[in-house]
Amino acid sequence: MNIAIRAKKKKQRRPQQMLTAVMLLFFFSSFLLLFMKDPTVQTFLMAVLVPAALWLVGAILPRLFPMDSLLLTLVNFLCALGVLLQYRYSPSRGMTQAFNYGVGLVAMIGCALVVRHVKSWKYLMLSMMAAACGMLALPFIFRAANAGKGATAWVGLGSFSMQPSELVKILYLFILAYYLSRRRVVGAMAFIGVMMGFLVLQRDLGTAAIYGGTALVMLYAATSSALLIGGILAAGVGAVSVLYALFRNSFFLTVQNRINNWLDPFSTYDQLGGGYQIVQSLIAIANGGLWGTGLGLGNASVIPEFRTDFIFAALINEFGMVFAVLVLLIYVLLALRTADIALRLSLIHI
Repeated sequence: MNIAIRAKKKKQRRPQQMLTAVMLLFFFSSFLLLFMKDPTVQTFLMAVLVPAALWLVGAILPRLFPMDSLLLTLVNFLCALGVLLQYRYSPSRGMTQAFNYGVGLVAMIGCALVVRHVKSWKYLMLSMMAAACGMLALPFIFRAANAGKGATAWVGLGSFSMQPSELVKILYLFILAYYLSRRRVVGAMAFIGVMMGFLVLQRDLGTAAIYGGTALVMLYAATSSALLIGGILAAGVGAVSVLYALFRNSFFLTVQNRINNWLDPFSTYDQLGGGYQIVQSLIAIANGGLWGTGLGLGNASVIPEFRTDFIFAALINEFGMVFAVLVLLIYVLLALRTADIALRLSLIHI
């Protein structure tokens, strides 16, 4: 019996081990290519240290915490891909990205320890909600840090900059999970409304869409009420329509310009704040084709914000459309895997 169980576990580990081996080989060879183009000690060390770090994280963390190894491997791949893309265009930015990955890893371990040891969240909720509101209010105080960039979602303190809404996402999930697990739907919806209000006032509609979509999924999972979700969607569309009609030429002017650029970037190509960046990204994607120009051989640097908002266009330019589709499928697999884990845990606690 024990022999059969061990054999089954070994068979289950083989695909995981093969996936890890392919991932390590990919990053080793990628950084090695960059080293051949620009032979520096730092790049050679990255070719060795990045795969080593990924292997250590994948080998050690599942032994310390009960976590899904496949999920960890996929997340590690995406994080390391971000390091690679940033390093390809700017080694200093690549090192910063690697540092950010390390900080995120520490934060993940911290969250795991908090969830494991905190027995009651009741007395933490108010402080967490106050922290979330306070952080989302920071861009209004330091909005000059990104003046002229449209959305005022970034905070700058000297050479340090951050987007508070990215950190608030963690608090947002904790707070919604707490209220919805106790069927306090009204309290959860009030908190969602406050968060969405901050983001709309910042004109950060992309992040607002993520917050709103997450809230709808969690509300439906907690209530199973299609009527409630439909009502929220109808109210949201109605509110946005009224606000747009009232403030079309003032508050929503930036949004209107972005929509126009998205619909027809070529018509505003030569205008200030027009579709130049979108057109350049489309050209970079077309130049990449199915298989890409090759790592280190692309021309995505002509896109003004290719390191941030248009990093996916830079990825397609050098790695190709086939690789880009595979990256998107990884995100789909992440969503399916996390949903499966959540479903299995909910069945255990029923």
